[in-house]
Amino acid sequence: MSIKVKASLGTEKYYTEVIAGENKIITDEPIEQGGGNKGFNPFEILATSLASCTAATLRMYIDKKGWNIPLINVEVELKNYPQIPKTQFGRTINFGADQLNEEIKDKLLKIANACPIHKMLTNNIEVLTQIP
Repeated sequence: MSIKVKASLGTEKYYTEVIAGENKIITDEPIEQGGGNKGFNPFEILATSLASCTAATLRMYIDKKGWNIPLINVEVELKNYPQIPKTQFGRTINFGADQLNEEIKDKLLKIANACPIHKMLTNNIEVLTQIP
C-alpha cells in the first residue's frame, strides 16, 4: 500500500493545507506557538490517525459479528518525551453505556491492536527524505 499526501505552507505562519487525493485538511499550530490555531497540529493528526483507525477497525469487526454495539468511543493521548527519546500513546476505548462481558472485551482489544495504524506505530519505522 502506498499513500501520498502533499502539504503546502505559504507565508501565513504554520497554516498548512494538506491534500490527499480529493480530500483536504488544514493543519496549524496553537496561538501560543505562533500559529493561528485554525486546524489540528501535527501531533493531533498523528493521534487522530490511531483513534480513527481503531474505531473503524472495531466497527468492521463488530458489524461482521452482527453484535449490537451502536457506539465506539476511542480516546488517544499522545505523550512525547524528546529528552529520552520516547513517545507514548494512551488509548482508551469504550462503547457508551453497553456493558460487555470479558470474553467480548478481550476479542475487541485484540482487534484494536490489529488496526493498521497501531501495527505501523509499533513496527520498525523509517523516514527517507530527499530534496531534489
